Amino acid sequence: MEAFWIILGILAGALVLVLAIAFVCYMKVFYSPSRKPYGENDFPIPDGEIYDVHRAEITEAMKKLNTLPRRDVKITSHDGLTLRGYYYEQSPDAPIELMLHGYRGDSYRDMSVGVFRSFACGRNALVIDHRGSGRSDGHVITFGINESRDAERWIDFIIKEINPEAKIILTGISMGAATVMITSAKELPANVVGALADCGYTSAKDIIKKVVREMHLPPNILYPFIKLGARIYGGFDIDETSPIEAMKRCRVPIIFLHGDGDDFVPHSMSLQNYEACVAQKRMVTIDGAGHGLAYMVDPDKYLGEVIDFLGPIAG
Repeated sequence: MEAFWIILGILAGALVLVLAIAFVCYMKVFYSPSRKPYGENDFPIPDGEIYDVHRAEITEAMKKLNTLPRRDVKITSHDGLTLRGYYYEQSPDAPIELMLHGYRGDSYRDMSVGVFRSFACGRNALVIDHRGSGRSDGHVITFGINESRDAERWIDFIIKEINPEAKIILTGISMGAATVMITSAKELPANVVGALADCGYTSAKDIIKKVVREMHLPPNILYPFIKLGARIYGGFDIDETSPIEAMKRCRVPIIFLHGDGDDFVPHSMSLQNYEACVAQKRMVTIDGAGHGLAYMVDPDKYLGEVIDFLGPIAG
């Protein structure tokens, strides 16, 4: 009997340890704390040399964006969160880009320049804050799993509240691009005519394990704890689907853009997504561009390729 209690104690201790490691992984990878609103003079540009080159230009775009007329919009997610965004309109009849930002970013930080890029393409822009980001509710980032469900609700919002005849283009950067790809495999309204995926990863598993490896930690050992943390504490399955799997069922024309100087999400991941895609597609490489900076590095090539590919589709 004594041996039984010893074994039971060991098992209980092991379980507690597993749950504790999973919780730490959840907090590090998926949990998003409460966010404070930006002040008038806040310009949240990421740190790093690759961004320093473009810091002044991005700051000016943010300042200019703050002067534009906009509509404050919101929806309710499938699980009851209030999600918020801004709608910028050039022309009532122009196609609308639904613009999705990256991991631990927000619409203001990641998409201010993108709004003007969409204007240059002759489109309106709906920029949204993902769950757990910016002004939206929530504390769990799901790498495109629940964000793609939210994107479907934003599509419905555009059709019902802005323009029932609108042509919609899904646009995303980094995790936003992953969300675009996952969404593009769903049964979408005919209004959704195209997609743009800028520096998206192949799967949450691939990018998480890459980052863990670069931290000099064992990815194959830690990933099961990360997956468990997502399931127990975040309430979702991180491996439910992935961008690269979604590309095997993609339903809309999609253009992939990626800088070959990206040391966060490797350029090779976009190449893999492109190869897996079964829809009309185009792959555009921007020489020397770091993560999320393809448009900033070569706006002429970026715009030219996007207009050439999506222009005939979206008008």
